[in-house]
Amino acid sequence: MQSSVTPQDTAGVALAPPQSASFLERWYVLIMMCLVYTLSIADRYVVSTVLEPIRLELHLTDNGVAWLTGGALGLFYVVLGFPLSYLIDRRSRRVIVSVCLVVWSIMTTLCGFARTTWQFFCARVGVGIGEAGGTPGANSLLSDYFPAARRPMALTVFSLGAPIGAFIGYQIAGAIADHFGWRAVFYVLGVPGVLTGLAVYLTVREPRRGCLDAGDEETAPSVMSTLRFLWQQRAAVHVMAGSALSALWGWGLVYWTPAFLQRTYDLTPGQAGNVTGMAHLVGGALATVATGWLMARPAMADPRRIVWLMGAGTGVATLASGVIYYTHDLALAKMMFWIFIPAIYFYIGPSFGLVNNLAQCRMRAMFCATTLFLANVGNLVIAPPLIGTLSDWFAPNHVPNAASLRLAMLCLVPTGLWATWHYFLSARDLIENQRRARSFPL
Repeated sequence: MQSSVTPQDTAGVALAPPQSASFLERWYVLIMMCLVYTLSIADRYVVSTVLEPIRLELHLTDNGVAWLTGGALGLFYVVLGFPLSYLIDRRSRRVIVSVCLVVWSIMTTLCGFARTTWQFFCARVGVGIGEAGGTPGANSLLSDYFPAARRPMALTVFSLGAPIGAFIGYQIAGAIADHFGWRAVFYVLGVPGVLTGLAVYLTVREPRRGCLDAGDEETAPSVMSTLRFLWQQRAAVHVMAGSALSALWGWGLVYWTPAFLQRTYDLTPGQAGNVTGMAHLVGGALATVATGWLMARPAMADPRRIVWLMGAGTGVATLASGVIYYTHDLALAKMMFWIFIPAIYFYIGPSFGLVNNLAQCRMRAMFCATTLFLANVGNLVIAPPLIGTLSDWFAPNHVPNAASLRLAMLCLVPTGLWATWHYFLSARDLIENQRRARSFPL
């Protein structure tokens, strides 16, 4: 005889019973989590659109503005990712995601009010603290709304938040900056995040953990057990390394691209946003949807074909990125952006989908946090200051200019080929490791 008592998680939050979510509810949650991811990307990368105006107003070097904008967010984002993911595996994910979204949205608004470098630094730290819980929580929620066979598709749709967020952060924010100044872009982005956070809290149900997987574990494993299991999953290690290097290469270059275009071709922030905006929105969205469609094809039932495709695409796009930052022809650069920019999106959904299938259900947030940790160390903590430092070093009298920034960015281009190598290596153990994740006893 079934009990009529509604199950609760350790925080006392009512849980949805196994497989109780309707088709419409699943897709509503997916759309809401996609919106959370959209705001995360927009709030994180809008600063690169106005990087040059911020640098000039605050009288900073390239290295200085990189640490102020990227490093400040990245350090706290990656450090707090693990403790927040520890809570996500044990407490209400709905509450954590909603609170984090409200926090980082408020701190984004405060960036616009900053008058000194320290004020701006503290606001960016706040953005990083808030964002640390958003993506791991959203991924963990979706993994309990969609079964394993549909999880890569769902997480690819979730990944549409990246191109939409980048379009908002580059093209729309650039237009706002041209008309109202760089501070206005932070005011405009803050309010929607607060409203979305409240909507997540009020309308999204907390699902029962592992309800769509065999073997519903009652207790989450320790951090050390999770990391030990992760290290033994060699395919997961290579997928994480490949996605981290893809972020270092692709998003690291994209971070400095608006400043590069403004200096090299004498463009305004809005004009620079127009150069890449549609490549992010249309090219990035098409690349994301195309990978989701491909993963649902019978031919892609073998996950090794997915990582082979990711590796090949990243290799070709690496060559395109080299052309962009070498040429002085804006028309040629625009064409190459339509190869390079879509490639920095198409690996995201498949990577998260594969990593989730290589983890046990109560390890998923930690696996996701590890993936994000490595990726964000690369694209926020390492890449922006590295390019900034090289630009200052290459510049005459250490006063950065277009030529010094160009040379610095070309130094980062070859890391895309390193990512390609890891994707191909992951294929060796992928099938065996996925089988192990489904059957490994705690």
